[in-house]
Amino acid sequence: MPTTSSKQPDLAFTLAAVKLVVVSKPNRDQVATTNTDLAEYERVDKRQTYTLAQRSGDVFDEDYRLEPCSLLSPPEIFARALGQSLTSIGFAVVCDTGIDPQLYEVAHQWVCDMFERPSADKHRFLAKRHGAVNQGYFPFAATTEVHPDMVEGWVLCRRAFNLDNDPAFEPSAWWPAAELEHSFRRFVASHLPLCRPLCQAMLRAIGAPPEHLDPWLSRPAFGLRLNYYPPLSQTHLNSGAGRLLGHEDVNLFTLLPAPTIEGLQVLNRKNGKWILLSAPPGSLIVNTGDYMQRISGDRLPSTTHRVAPPRSAELCAQVRTSFPINIYLPEDVMLEQLPGLGPVRYPPIRALSFHTQITSKFYGDDYAVRD
Repeated sequence: MPTTSSKQPDLAFTLAAVKLVVVSKPNRDQVATTNTDLAEYERVDKRQTYTLAQRSGDVFDEDYRLEPCSLLSPPEIFARALGQSLTSIGFAVVCDTGIDPQLYEVAHQWVCDMFERPSADKHRFLAKRHGAVNQGYFPFAATTEVHPDMVEGWVLCRRAFNLDNDPAFEPSAWWPAAELEHSFRRFVASHLPLCRPLCQAMLRAIGAPPEHLDPWLSRPAFGLRLNYYPPLSQTHLNSGAGRLLGHEDVNLFTLLPAPTIEGLQVLNRKNGKWILLSAPPGSLIVNTGDYMQRISGDRLPSTTHRVAPPRSAELCAQVRTSFPINIYLPEDVMLEQLPGLGPVRYPPIRALSFHTQITSKFYGDDYAVRD
């Protein structure tokens, strides 16, 4: 059972700034990196091998389809459908969420407004570390220190929306324009109520107590990640870099509104083939992350995915955006296997230590907290 530790993070350490490395041209050695080069940082079992960017030898299963799971189904039926999808591939498509699809259309414009500003405006918000998560702006090709992704990013957590009522909150510390905070607060508020029913269905599907994580999901820890993929030049395409490197999410689960431009690829662990994942407009793509794999004893896997350039030159010339919400457990929670799942696969570990030891593969070894 996840429990709360009395040990607090060292504030001087947790507020250290991220070392951003701006890469103007992808390095061929970086592009050829495989996940096994970074295996020492993993804290759950990951036996798959893949390059972080798409390579010519990758095999695809273009016939694979995920059947949408309807939230309007009776709880047992929804849990069964969601569980079958997540236990087999680690991803699921959820429809009938009650969220107006037009919200995603306007969110695309909000993301463009965030990123299509002068560089000087964006660099005022360069990402810094707050607790376990780097929050703020990541320039093009500087998402990590190990791989030059062709994307700009912006990560915003609870504190950026002042959801915990900090009297010293200043929107200008997080946002280039106050109206963007208001807009994305509406976006976040429409999705957070889904966390408990989705998590309950996941736990019910694997035989764990469905409400076990409810105490932490009434006001969930989360990170809204805004991704802005600019149009790709031929030079970018020739580099061999991906739009977003192959990875597994370091979280409990992710809520991703279905993107409108292709590129999301998911690795099927069972056969080593990549799946070109698409979902109906207005639906949510849900995937489980490392936290969930750890506490479920590998029953709900953290599944590899990446974003590659579209196959169409016309789509390569368009801006692509995405706005996933990563759901975490609080940093002082002890990650322990859920009850009712048999022999324990992993020893308990504090969420802050777990998260930072994994993500130090992206940000450098000094990023890791070790209890």
